[in-house]
Amino acid sequence: LVRGTSCIDTGYPIRIPVGPATLGRIINVVGDPIDERGPVNTDKFLSIHAEAPDFVEMSVTQEVLETGIKVVDLLAPYAKGGKIGLFGGAGVGKTVLIMELINNVAKAHGGYSVFAGVGERTREGNDLYHEMITSKVISLTDDTSKVSLVYGQMNEPPGARARVALTGLTVAEYFRDVEGQDVLLFIDNIFRFTQAGSEVSASLGRIPSAVGYQPTLATDMGTMQERITTTKKGSITSVQAVYVPADDLTDPAPATTFAHLDATTVLSRGIAELGIYPAVDPLDSNSRILDPHVVGEEHYTVARNVQKILQNYKSLQDIIAILGMDELSEGDKLTVARARKIQWFLSQ
Repeated sequence: LVRGTSCIDTGYPIRIPVGPATLGRIINVVGDPIDERGPVNTDKFLSIHAEAPDFVEMSVTQEVLETGIKVVDLLAPYAKGGKIGLFGGAGVGKTVLIMELINNVAKAHGGYSVFAGVGERTREGNDLYHEMITSKVISLTDDTSKVSLVYGQMNEPPGARARVALTGLTVAEYFRDVEGQDVLLFIDNIFRFTQAGSEVSASLGRIPSAVGYQPTLATDMGTMQERITTTKKGSITSVQAVYVPADDLTDPAPATTFAHLDATTVLSRGIAELGIYPAVDPLDSNSRILDPHVVGEEHYTVARNVQKILQNYKSLQDIIAILGMDELSEGDKLTVARARKIQWFLSQ
């Protein structure tokens, strides 16, 4: 867009195609297909800007969304219609975990997924698309695809990156509100949404707040996150990859995101190096609904006992590294044996 370019006033905000026709397709922030497979054939279009559901429409029941991933379901269960933060560096298995979640939710619930690539590498988006074709989550020959992809990668202008999460959310809202589905919405990466907002804010000449972020940071985040919820018709459960700049959890961008999360899944390089996948850290990951009133007394007790054994094992690891296993008491040896069995049981 440059000075002197002809513009047409459509009289509408950004409107994108929605519905089953978007499954298996890649669209950009304005809803144009970018997978070189022709137009998206649908007569259903929605604006990417919408109000959050009314109080009376929201469901207040707490339900667990079974993912089929043992370590998650046991120690940090996902709430149906909840928001999950996925923390992990490069190469610890975020993409594989996301693929597994999409696959399991499609098989267990017949549900659809939407993947919004916000300001990440184009190569990663391309890899994900081809991996989905290989694992039959996306089918190029028939209409059995279970996922819609919405990309606004890091080479796009900040305006596109600041809105592409809303485009993905709108696709998910249609499946929830019109088709009554339980939808999984993946956002990779929620930090880039904030980062793009800060770039746009600077271009508009707004006075920045702490660390140079936009003064409307909390409002921008809240407006989007409030739309991700469970209604009486269906639910949107969102898994959001969170990049933490310079590993500083007090940075305003991740700190604002944390306020909205119901569960955190932390992927650990140390666990990945042991060859245990998914490399979920059972001690750092947590969930608001790991509560006896929601998951039941037995589940809660088992989960807490598992964490206790793993915590004891963690505190013994220094002794094992320096003195070896032989110097441990019989009780400690039993703890180590149990913890190792649990670790391998939680892999899959």
